[in-house]
Amino acid sequence: MSTIDKTLLTVNLIDGFWDRWLAHGVDKDDLVKIRSSFLTKETWIKGWEKLANQKVLEAEKLKQQKNYTEAELKFRIAGLYYNLIQWLIPERTEEKINWLIHSLNAFQKADSLSEIRTRYAQITIDHYPIFGRIRIPSQPVGVIVIINPIDSTKEELFTYEKDFVEKNFATVSFDGPGQGASFTIGGCKATKEKWKTFIHEVINYTDSHFSNLPIYLFGTSSGAAWSIYGSCHPKVSKALAVSPAFPNETIKLPDYFVERLQAILNPDSDHILPSFDHLDFRNPIMLVHGKRDVMVSDQNIYQLYEQLPVEKCFKEYEEEGHCCNYKLPEIRELAVSWFQQT
Repeated sequence: MSTIDKTLLTVNLIDGFWDRWLAHGVDKDDLVKIRSSFLTKETWIKGWEKLANQKVLEAEKLKQQKNYTEAELKFRIAGLYYNLIQWLIPERTEEKINWLIHSLNAFQKADSLSEIRTRYAQITIDHYPIFGRIRIPSQPVGVIVIINPIDSTKEELFTYEKDFVEKNFATVSFDGPGQGASFTIGGCKATKEKWKTFIHEVINYTDSHFSNLPIYLFGTSSGAAWSIYGSCHPKVSKALAVSPAFPNETIKLPDYFVERLQAILNPDSDHILPSFDHLDFRNPIMLVHGKRDVMVSDQNIYQLYEQLPVEKCFKEYEEEGHCCNYKLPEIRELAVSWFQQT
């Protein structure tokens, strides 16, 4: 079976696969309409394209009616649906690039309607362009760097941006090596060393553009692991990590996911996760864990918490799995409150 065939088998058989996408904005009614048709790559593309185009038409109509808030949301959901099309295709192909551009265009239309200013940015790693987006409320009280899981684009996490900017935090979000536009358009594959460089470069970029504001890190899964790594940077104030992935976990990942990772990793890289041993912890860290997480063991997360020598906080959800998807709005509220505590 191809990687795409294995992916489609998973999305049809395992309900939990959709937790992430529902948490990030996929409309449950939309999913119910088309999920049973996901038998081939062609039906996946046709289904999400039809829904995305419909959202664009609805957004344009709302825009004409000057209902800019609802139009903005419709454009973002359209962008998420186009993003799902490009997500299915693991390799960097013209087809994948085309669908990602559709997604980026929809998000840019949403940005143009938003009351929150959006700035598009680039940094460079090993001569590769790394693409970012910055959201800036009128009177920011701090800036939150969102570090995305390896299999996500920065646009996918638009609800994170929304929650944070509504609390007057600027947000900085870049596609890292192997992610989103940095991989699909820029061609930057992932290695652990590139990710170390990426974290430092993003923090330094943020400090140079928001030198008067405290910098906070927020990440989930592999992004949470790198948030912990980034917490050691002297310019970071605090970091929050939801379900941080560990390089020494012995859990067997699904074949489709392993194969997808192989498409974005340099051939000489077996993983891109940082080790938490021997880090120079200097800033407060909050860990969030779901007791039903099958990818992060209780033992590892508890042991990590015990080894943190600086100010720390721990939140555990009995009924949540990896990334605590159904508690993310609450976790983002918790993050804002914790970041503001002195």
